[in-house]
Amino acid sequence: MQGLSLFEIVLTAIAFLPPVIFAITVHEVAHGWVAKQFGDSTAFRAGRLTLNPIKHVDLVGTIIVPIALYYLTNFVFGWAKPVPVAFQNLRNPRRDMVLVAAAGPGANMLMALGWSVLAAVVVLVGGQQTIAGLVIAQMCRYGILVNVLLALFNMVPIPPLDGGRVLAGLLPPNGAAILGRIEPFGFIIVLVLLYSQVLMPFLIPPLVFFVGFFESLGGLR
Repeated sequence: MQGLSLFEIVLTAIAFLPPVIFAITVHEVAHGWVAKQFGDSTAFRAGRLTLNPIKHVDLVGTIIVPIALYYLTNFVFGWAKPVPVAFQNLRNPRRDMVLVAAAGPGANMLMALGWSVLAAVVVLVGGQQTIAGLVIAQMCRYGILVNVLLALFNMVPIPPLDGGRVLAGLLPPNGAAILGRIEPFGFIIVLVLLYSQVLMPFLIPPLVFFVGFFESLGGLR
């Protein structure tokens, strides 16, 4: 934010922080809510089905890692405190695990759609002619970007990312067991792939497509 005035920095923070906090919080709540529908109330009993972001903040994943990665790679990645899910409590563990895992990224794509609808309303009423309208429009841009990025990144098929759990539920039991052996090292693998830029060619094309789609839908382009 070099060169920005204090006023511009404050406006940027106001536009950026709510979408990020909301995206992470709803992502985690979606996992727990869907798990509850299929028979596991672990997250509910732990008090994690709440939109209170403090309940979902992880010191390392939500604060330390994103800041470190931003300075090392100029790419921001982090995670919230995962909601507890006892997959053995699900009525159909293998099938329901796929649905529980996919719920987080699915919620993020729905939120991206919601931000595009809000942007369309702002554009429709001419709100971009005011400072408040400009801030809300920028908030919508951040909301679309953050949610699409969170959805796509979490669908990378490496456990414990959501995509890894989806893949484990779709593979035969032997294949799922082999994939499960990777999980203790999953975050290290992900961080190495991020630092080495290996994931970028796979993430950027769909990211550009979906962000462009939602921004066009909201009249931001």
